[in-house]
Amino acid sequence: MASQSLELKTSFKVDGTIESIFTGGKASLSADSSQLFTMFGDDVVVTDLDSGVQKLRIQGAHEAPVLAMDVDSTSTLVSTGSADSTVKVWDVDRGYCTHNFKGHGGIVSVVKFHPNPKNLLLVSGSDDCKICLWDLNSRLCIAALTSHVSVIRGLDFSPDGEFLFSGSRDKVINKWNLKALELTKTIPIFESIEALSIVNHNNTHVICTGGDKGIVRLWDMETGELILAQEKDINSHHQISGMIWSESTQTIVAVTSDQNILFYDVNSLKRTRQIAGYNEEVLDICFVGETESHLAVVTNTEQIRIYDIEKRDCDIVFGHSDIVLCVVPFSNGKLMASGSKDHTAMLWSVNPTADPDMRYVHLGTCIGHTDSVTAVAAPCSNMSSAGQFIITGSQDRTIKMWEIGDIAKCGNSETKFKAKYTFQAHDKDIQSIAVAPNNKLFVSGALDRTAKMWSVADGALVGTFKGHKRGIWCVKFSPIDQIVATASTDKSIKLWNINDFTCIRTFEGHLNTVLNVSFLTAGMQLVSTGSDGLVKLWTIKDNECVATLDNHNDRIWGLAVDRSEQHVLSGSSDSTITIWKDVTAEEKKEEAQKSVERIIKEQDLSLLLLRKDYKSAVLLAMQLDQPYRILTILSDVRKAATVSLTESTDAERVDTDLDVTSVTGSKSLDALIQNLPSETLEQLLLYIRDWNTHSKHVQVTQALLYLILKGYNPSVLIELPKAKEILEGLLPYNERHFVHANELLKKSHVLEYTLKYMDSLMNSVDSNMILDE
Repeated sequence: MASQSLELKTSFKVDGTIESIFTGGKASLSADSSQLFTMFGDDVVVTDLDSGVQKLRIQGAHEAPVLAMDVDSTSTLVSTGSADSTVKVWDVDRGYCTHNFKGHGGIVSVVKFHPNPKNLLLVSGSDDCKICLWDLNSRLCIAALTSHVSVIRGLDFSPDGEFLFSGSRDKVINKWNLKALELTKTIPIFESIEALSIVNHNNTHVICTGGDKGIVRLWDMETGELILAQEKDINSHHQISGMIWSESTQTIVAVTSDQNILFYDVNSLKRTRQIAGYNEEVLDICFVGETESHLAVVTNTEQIRIYDIEKRDCDIVFGHSDIVLCVVPFSNGKLMASGSKDHTAMLWSVNPTADPDMRYVHLGTCIGHTDSVTAVAAPCSNMSSAGQFIITGSQDRTIKMWEIGDIAKCGNSETKFKAKYTFQAHDKDIQSIAVAPNNKLFVSGALDRTAKMWSVADGALVGTFKGHKRGIWCVKFSPIDQIVATASTDKSIKLWNINDFTCIRTFEGHLNTVLNVSFLTAGMQLVSTGSDGLVKLWTIKDNECVATLDNHNDRIWGLAVDRSEQHVLSGSSDSTITIWKDVTAEEKKEEAQKSVERIIKEQDLSLLLLRKDYKSAVLLAMQLDQPYRILTILSDVRKAATVSLTESTDAERVDTDLDVTSVTGSKSLDALIQNLPSETLEQLLLYIRDWNTHSKHVQVTQALLYLILKGYNPSVLIELPKAKEILEGLLPYNERHFVHANELLKKSHVLEYTLKYMDSLMNSVDSNMILDE
């Protein structure tokens, strides 16, 4: 187990996301099986299968939803078919349309490139029951094949490219001779076909189909006999809506109606890999596995999805017959429990490194609740196998404790656990249950505004926490102190003393319901999520929110913290899971390094001023973002320039850069201001805007503005990102300075008149004195 740092956390950043890439329809693979092409709404998404990174998104490929897609053998072209009855061909690298075919009389349901890259042929099927053959060279439809009586869902070519196989919802496969353009064989398969592909099974090419039965089946191309069929997963309700054959990996890729992408070994039809295309609304998440390398996710489906956090691969676990609402890991990471709307809780073994069929095994079921199981809890610390238990809470307002005994002896999905005790715990739906670190107490929270603490041994009530104004969504024990945290619809988090059941802290800051909360940093901090789509980090001692994390567009139900507390994961109704990484140490180290660099630059700035290198000093002060220092330098230079240089008795101390005729008082500064890069020029203009609000700085600001307006083309100034903001700040004060200057000018004329009148009087007096003499 990784050790926890006791340094208070102050900052997290997004370290990755698990997001949806597929909302239904068709999907396709590149020829080397390295890229997956999927449809997300009206867009086409290209995903790298090795890293899970989204490489490209072709936005708005059609004016209507995209329903069909295929990639050519060179992986440079992708074809899409749409509900607007058109077929388009796209350049993968550049994302632009190269062909736009019109000819179908209905929704385009399937498209397929010819496997030979020299044969530029594209075929498409539609709900007009017609197959169109398109020549990419001539951009024309060269033939239309008709025989099916329902929408065409699957198209593929024979290995030699001379025959075309088509599958339809009319439950038959047709074989077409492409040279003669005629039907040569019809194979009935008694299933509405949703997908069809030609695959290599045990060195023999066979037809692979999928449809409303939700299983993959292999058929002989010549006789039409069934060769192999897989068994249907328990409680799975999906249909197969698409099929891809990967020649390079000898893998069948099935696309399901619930937006999952399943990879099967062609010889055994056993699942080797899964990708969850769309998560819908994420309801709960938790880390599983001994090393916490995987994440269990429950959405508003009957499935539990287990993600490899690093590779983004996903295992889909079937067992529940209705939506799974909650999931919790056991402390050793080898077990997890889940609760569902099917009124049951289930126990699962967890071994992510095992073969796909043995990674997540159903060990037993807790049956007894009369309504949805909304909360499930497991021991917080390791204990003997014989003492293991599960506690469940339900919308039937009861709590049940299940002794699961020796896990090694728990058999399979047929095992039924017995409840040790059952009691009505609350007056409204129970939303959360948490077990104390010593496994002797547990606390429950419900929509009746109360949280209650109970004895694990016999279910006896120990005490009640009252104080919330609205329902409670989450309860948690502190890992260190005798404290319980509760999160409520009243937008607050409360901390309670479990000895006297009093509220000792209240945290307010969320804009809406607080849905989840967890302790961090040995119980010294809290992290919470809410309906406002925000994740907040709190310091308990200061009762202060130290960070607000925003990367979701909807309410955040799920919250998981790994053992090292280096990562916090949040799962939201926007179907995304965000991985937050603690960067407190990195930021402090970076800040310390910046502080050292700043001190060095401050010293350099002082030396530059001593050397009277004003140009370099101004540039360095701008790097340090010290506007007042820059203003002081400019003011001092203007004053120094007005001093007569001839008064200096030491010729060596005469600064030849100072020039009273220059605008700033320094020739080098004038040249610098008129040759600044755009970013630095904008920074200086923002400084000038602020300085210009004070009349005592007007001489410096107006001199700088004069240089800038004279030295730069107006087009350069207009293109500055903050040009409007700067102009709006300068204009009113410049108008005020102009009015003030005019008033001074008028007053100077009066003074000049007075002086001249005085001179004339003095001259008159002098003349009279001469005459008198």
